Amino acid sequence: MAVIETAEKMLPAGLRPIGGRTLRLLAAVLTERGERAAAQRMALTAFSIRILSAALAFVSQIVLARLMGEYEYGIFVFVWVLVVVFGDLSCLGFHTAIVRFLPQYRAAGAFEEIRGLTGTARIFALLSGTAVLAAGMLGLHFFGDMIQVYYLIPIFIGLLAMPMIALGDILEGTSRANHWPVMALSPVYIVRPILIIFFMLIAIAIGAEHTAVTAMQAALAATYVTALGQYAATLYRLRRHYDDGPRKVDFLAWFSVAFPIFLIEGVSFLLTNSDVVVVGIFLEPHDVAIYFAAAKTMALVHFINFSVKAASGPRFSSIIAEGDHAQLAAAAIDAARWTFWPALGVGLVVLAAGHLLLSLFGGAFTSGYLVMAILLAGILAKSLVGPAETLLMMAGKQNLCVALYAGALTANVGLNLALIPHYGIEGTAIATASAMAVEAILLHVAVRRTLAIVLFAFASPSAATPEMRVR
Repeated sequence: MAVIETAEKMLPAGLRPIGGRTLRLLAAVLTERGERAAAQRMALTAFSIRILSAALAFVSQIVLARLMGEYEYGIFVFVWVLVVVFGDLSCLGFHTAIVRFLPQYRAAGAFEEIRGLTGTARIFALLSGTAVLAAGMLGLHFFGDMIQVYYLIPIFIGLLAMPMIALGDILEGTSRANHWPVMALSPVYIVRPILIIFFMLIAIAIGAEHTAVTAMQAALAATYVTALGQYAATLYRLRRHYDDGPRKVDFLAWFSVAFPIFLIEGVSFLLTNSDVVVVGIFLEPHDVAIYFAAAKTMALVHFINFSVKAASGPRFSSIIAEGDHAQLAAAAIDAARWTFWPALGVGLVVLAAGHLLLSLFGGAFTSGYLVMAILLAGILAKSLVGPAETLLMMAGKQNLCVALYAGALTANVGLNLALIPHYGIEGTAIATASAMAVEAILLHVAVRRTLAIVLFAFASPSAATPEMRVR
């Protein structure tokens, strides 16, 4: 309290009321006990990491664009997006299933199940990632003549990273389920981008060409170093919290939940990245580079939704296990508010500085400013319902989410195909923003009808009915 009072006195008189309330709220979040405070601390930590990671990602993309030029940079970002998408999908939902099951096992003291779940998930990720690697190599062998020649070698290099990307996702889910946000988020979102630039600069210093192939080689090395280091650190921490002992494996039960989650998150992930993929298929690498730079700049807003989502999953799971509908409604609406208002503030600031930020990539990239404005509208529409998909998944509504995301993805791809020939990258932005709005509406309706919660950033928890509909 002495620190807070001293800080309040240092503020200008006009800011003391709101500043004092903010400081006291922050102090309560950092010191209080309980699930809500723990979730808020995790959200705050994740938010801080994502701020740093967004800055690092932004700077790293600027460096890569400056090093390679628009054309080679466009090739790299298209291939790297494909690698990350299919690497994440290769987990088949197990990384989120861990978040669903582990908190419940921990609350019940079922440590045998925890050891079995985490160990099985790691092995499964390596096997499934390797299977995707093999399938990709076969695809290149038989259908390589259908792919633009400048994409072939970068794709070949990227495929080698599949097992490590899958393993990294499993390790991230394990840390999220244990409320270890730094260990969950920092390897992929801080360490890996730094290593990509580091290895790229080393390669160029020893005479490598400034091409997408060199960038993919740097990304491959960074992925392996990051995933293996994360594996060692996570395994060490798991052994400290859960002593060695027998393992209980219930693979069919876990997979029966993981696979629907895979369908949900797979469609959702495709929905998030389909714009870059479609632009890469139908337009030249130059256009891919400009669109990706604009989208990456607006991704500075996306990290807010990610941060709240990372903290909300374990909290929703615990509340659902307790069967407290009123608390679940309050937590869901609280998460929506924590998503929308920061997204609005950050989004307006980023848009105001849009021309300057895009010019950092190169003079030609400023033509993507309109893309930024269009994408912001879609991001704000989605943020109105917060982490609604996480709420539905933790409540066992995976199959419903699959249908909702399939509809949004269909709308996105259809609009892209219709608009790209006439409007280019601006048409892609319109299609993406429209799909986000459709997604938000579908999620709002689904949560209201299945869980009796009016999930909206401006709603009140009292709008929910007292009936507990979570099964």
